[in-house]
Amino acid sequence: MITIYLKDGKEMQFEEAIPLIEVAKKISNSLGKNVLCAGVDGRITDLREPIRDGSKVEFFTKEDKEGLVALRHTGAHVMAQAIQHLFPDTKFAIGPVIEDGFYYDVDSSHVFTKEDFPAIEKEMAKICKQNLTLEKKILSREEALKFFKERNQDYKILLIQDLPEDTVISTYTQGDYTDLCRGLHVPSTGKLKVFKLMSVAGAYWRGDEKNKMLQRIYATAFFTKEDLDQYLFIRSEAEKRDHRKLGKQLDLFSFHEEGPGFPFFHPKGMIVRNELMNFERELFTEFGYEEIMTPVILSKELWLQSGHWDHYKENMYFTKIDDEDYAVKPMNCPGGILYYKTRQHSYKELPKRVGEFGLVHRHELHGALHGLFRVRVFTQDDAHIFMTQDQMKAEVLRCMKMFQKLYSVFGLEFHVELSTRPEDSMGSDELWEIATNALREAIEDSGVHYVVNEGDGAFYGPKLDFHLKDCLGRTWQCGTIQMDMQLPERFDVTYIGEDSEKHRAVMLHRAGFGSLERFIGILIEHYAGAFPTWLAPVQVKVIPVTEEKHLEYARSVAAALRESHVRVEVEESNETLGYKIRKAQMEKVPYMLIVGDKEMASHTVSIRSRKDGDQGAMPIAVFIANVTREIKNRE
Repeated sequence: MITIYLKDGKEMQFEEAIPLIEVAKKISNSLGKNVLCAGVDGRITDLREPIRDGSKVEFFTKEDKEGLVALRHTGAHVMAQAIQHLFPDTKFAIGPVIEDGFYYDVDSSHVFTKEDFPAIEKEMAKICKQNLTLEKKILSREEALKFFKERNQDYKILLIQDLPEDTVISTYTQGDYTDLCRGLHVPSTGKLKVFKLMSVAGAYWRGDEKNKMLQRIYATAFFTKEDLDQYLFIRSEAEKRDHRKLGKQLDLFSFHEEGPGFPFFHPKGMIVRNELMNFERELFTEFGYEEIMTPVILSKELWLQSGHWDHYKENMYFTKIDDEDYAVKPMNCPGGILYYKTRQHSYKELPKRVGEFGLVHRHELHGALHGLFRVRVFTQDDAHIFMTQDQMKAEVLRCMKMFQKLYSVFGLEFHVELSTRPEDSMGSDELWEIATNALREAIEDSGVHYVVNEGDGAFYGPKLDFHLKDCLGRTWQCGTIQMDMQLPERFDVTYIGEDSEKHRAVMLHRAGFGSLERFIGILIEHYAGAFPTWLAPVQVKVIPVTEEKHLEYARSVAAALRESHVRVEVEESNETLGYKIRKAQMEKVPYMLIVGDKEMASHTVSIRSRKDGDQGAMPIAVFIANVTREIKNRE
């Protein structure tokens, strides 16, 4: 007798190991028709798999994200089958599901372009209409190698040869197409109705530039046309908001061949950076932080002691000074520890909160670089909090309160992930459990929804990651709160307790923006370059109707604004008024002040708001009072 347990705790018994799809049918006819895949003991799996005694089982439909993963995986196979029909000499490498869809890497004598997409989609539609069942088959290593050699599929042979000897090898077949695959598919191709090929790019086999360049065909799939249309709309909006284009258009930053992955911030970009740092410095003061600065280069011995040399070396840069090995810091924490240890601390001083806008360098592959989102040097708004074990939960809650203030100003909602101990970690089970429980209890007490991300913690401790949602619904991992009981052990970080004895301190790492550069990129796309007034590089542009008659008055208006610390420019070009207004609109300036004969005579300005359009004439002093209040309140 085989017993399984459903998600609601219900127990089901069977005389033999029937496939999961049959279990779904026994639960209800409706579930049997709509189920797409299953979860067994927390692992997502095919409906073709047999049940196992004592396992916990749940079923997923198109309403669940797991169902969409299964649909898209089948979509990759259908796309490959269509390509096989149209371009028979094609050799197939890998075709995984990715965040927004799926892709397949192919080796073909045909050079694919977007012009090929309609024909491939048409062939895919035929395959889907046939409603072909996906049949799973287990092969021996020899059978699998023979099968794919006969079909001249070199990449599948290489994949099989790289598998451990005891690996179970499976294939999935739909009609005349068979693929090497571990699985997770919907029952048949008929489930795939809404799909679209998106783009084609080059990709080295196994990501190694020494290997052959393959063609990567990207596509996506959804359960409804409405979902696809929404995805395409968001994608189109995202292209318009691309921070790389807007960064150049608004003169915020640039990249140069002399420093790939090293951004150059222009004067206007520096204003955005400094305003963000000023805002967080205010929060540092409110929440009891002191600010420090630590060196960019520190000795190899420090990084050996911290564990970064063993766990993070491939991402670091190195140099020699006086024939000694040094490393450019990839993280700020060891420097923060050295500062803390400059003197002995009492329990009465704890928690001690130390903030830093620290410049860090991390080696990224050239192909992974992406504007401000993936760079080789960035500024972390780091802080390290040294505390007792009794203060752990309270400090996490305090950090969360600070983050809520930080993100709400930008209209960014967030969700939280609790990331637990990874395989490549250091320290005892006991300390990991204490640290993880502190984070878990704090997030549960806060009432903020969270999910557990098993095994994705830092090598020195568990963490809470804050994922921000922008105006297009995209999410970005930015903030982090990491509980660390390992580095205090390695660096002997202590405090004097009430008993006048030394005790081990606990260290909490936290960053709100995460990477300041990346956060700026996110904000550029979130606002489509139209920053709120407090953050805009140019807050007001004064536009004289004519240069000859009105320029001096425009300059006097600008001078009054500067006295009130408003960032202002005067449009001094000898162009038409319409051109000047369009130019300011392209620059996304929050306010344009038009000045002509009437404004000069009445000592007023005509206001044109980026948000609300024409607002009529207003005395200069009244406008200054309004705009400075808006800036001060970060509206």
